[in-house]
Amino acid sequence: MSATTRIWSPIDYNREGKQVDCLRLPISTDNSAYGWIPIPVVCIKNGEGPTAVLIGGTHGDEYEGQIAHMRLARKLSETDVTGRVIIMPSLNFPAVEAGRRVSPIDEGNLNRLYPGRAHGTATEMIAHYVTEVLLPMADLVIDLHSGGRSLDYMPCALIRPGKSPQQHEKLLELLRVFGAPIGFVTDGSGGGGSTTLPAAAERTGVPVVTAELGGGATLNRSGLDLAEQGVLRLLKHIGILRWNDVTEAVAVRLMDCSSTDLLVYAETDGMFEPFVELGDDVKEGQLAGLLHSIDRPFNQPQEVHFSCAGMVVCKRFPTLVKRGDCLVELLQDLAPSSMQGRAHAA
Repeated sequence: MSATTRIWSPIDYNREGKQVDCLRLPISTDNSAYGWIPIPVVCIKNGEGPTAVLIGGTHGDEYEGQIAHMRLARKLSETDVTGRVIIMPSLNFPAVEAGRRVSPIDEGNLNRLYPGRAHGTATEMIAHYVTEVLLPMADLVIDLHSGGRSLDYMPCALIRPGKSPQQHEKLLELLRVFGAPIGFVTDGSGGGGSTTLPAAAERTGVPVVTAELGGGATLNRSGLDLAEQGVLRLLKHIGILRWNDVTEAVAVRLMDCSSTDLLVYAETDGMFEPFVELGDDVKEGQLAGLLHSIDRPFNQPQEVHFSCAGMVVCKRFPTLVKRGDCLVELLQDLAPSSMQGRAHAA
């Protein structure tokens, strides 16, 4: 992997003050041989201090984080901070513009392509820029997501496990400060594994707090407000934000999602009739719902059961499903030993 990014920008991350511009993502098409795609970026710097990188729009159909970061980009000035805040509300701009999870240019899912490639596809170039340019500057990354068009999430926040007990406890503290009612630990099982932004940051020692704030490609207002206030609390916590009137966080239920057994998948095509709601506590073997065949309506629907106990944190948003689609995700309460910190191999 080359360390030389092909993306450029008029933004000078070392310049004092507030700068508003965009990254230039090079693109060559039939209609624009030497073109570029704008990726909006705001850099706010005031003196020496920590750096926070705020990211939204990794997936284009997830809106709470994008709008929360837009709010903060308008609200914050250099007099509000000590250190540096870099805000990128629409990181995968082609996907944002299209309202899609993946880029219409190369079908790239940005959060499955880290650490990226300097001379790769458009989406790989974005991942590479984050890995090679932004992460080395960062003391904290806050990456805001939701369920997009296919899933609906309870507002929650998540971290990867720390590599040492001390690091793990610091990450748990960031979950508590962000203040989502649910905070959970995941190693990426059933998701992006080692190809995500948090995984790339883990290799460099940069802490990442990710949030899931709603879903269905709609806007969850409570998720939006949580995103904005949670980011402000974290900026205050690490010594960047100068304000004293940041809202208090609610108590956080710390949970775990590090097993594929906690995800329920469709074993056949059909229409999914769920029997649970977000926030429900379920038992092992409990009926999760029914899958109704659309080409064999005279057949009895297939029953879908939970293979373990837990709490429903997200479920499928569209009713029509294909075999292999995730239908429900569960969380389980963290064991006391996990709350005190644990070592974890990357």
